Amino acid sequence: MTHATVGFTTTIPLEVLVAAGRRPVDLNNIFITAPDPQALIEEAEIDGFPRNICAWIKGLYGAVVRHGIDEVIAVTEGDCSNTRALMEVLSLRGTATIPFSYPHDRSQQAIGRQIDQLAEYFAVTRAEIEDARGELGRVRAKVHEIDRLSWEENRVSGEENNFYQLCTSDMNGDVAAYEKQVDAFLEQARAREPRRDALRLAYIGVPPIVGGLYEALEEMQARVVFNETQRQFSMPFSCTGMEEQYLRYTYPYDIFTRLEDIQREVARRRIDGVIHYVQSFCFRQIEDLIVRRKLDVPVMTLEGDRPGPLDARGRIRLEGFVEMLKGRKA
Repeated sequence: MTHATVGFTTTIPLEVLVAAGRRPVDLNNIFITAPDPQALIEEAEIDGFPRNICAWIKGLYGAVVRHGIDEVIAVTEGDCSNTRALMEVLSLRGTATIPFSYPHDRSQQAIGRQIDQLAEYFAVTRAEIEDARGELGRVRAKVHEIDRLSWEENRVSGEENNFYQLCTSDMNGDVAAYEKQVDAFLEQARAREPRRDALRLAYIGVPPIVGGLYEALEEMQARVVFNETQRQFSMPFSCTGMEEQYLRYTYPYDIFTRLEDIQREVARRRIDGVIHYVQSFCFRQIEDLIVRRKLDVPVMTLEGDRPGPLDARGRIRLEGFVEMLKGRKA
């Protein structure tokens, strides 16, 4: 990769990188789509990362090393609690690391300062950032239409819904090429016959490290029509400026902020049940007890550790959950 590439550990104000003419790369995406993501984890462990640290952190480190990325924006507040240590290890290797924080108090002034610091580092103005926001907004609106076709017209699979929203975190590193891909998919999806599924599910939590989850559910006549975090990557709310946009983006804030959005969408999309995905060794596992108390629909907690296909135990648990939901609905 060239020096123009900038990696980041989770969604950041993408508009800044686009305005600066840099190639944005979500390290999560290149880790999980690698031909052998397990090898990236093993490389991190060989370099000294502990076994009982989240696989995502080790995968991000492995992705930076494997691809020779020399600039990384590390989100040190509002995401993984291990990111600060990752940032320090990358600095030791000579990688330029730029910190970014989502303020815990959701203050407009605080998020504005963070955006300004990022803009100063990449030498772009607020006017240039707003121009980039308009460009990205056009693509995001098309991805919102893919989401609508998923839950309102039943023409999009759970995996497709997951994929296109997930890609908005970095627009696959090329906004124009990604927009063409979205346009082609929309044309195809609009021409489909509506699907007839027995159950409508929500998937909440971080995107899954396990593969084949959505396909397995659809084999059971259950389809995910709401991907919580992936939808947030697409910036689903109409906002007047950068500060509002990144304050309404729910993922980096507290579980109660996220639950307001989840509860609203569960009702709007007529959800029968919720799959709450939690990552092994992640602090977000603790939030599961709050999720279970606050949601009015059945919740199944699914834990993942390392990349790989959905295992037999996970499939059996999903089958039991789906059968229970079908019984309730009948």
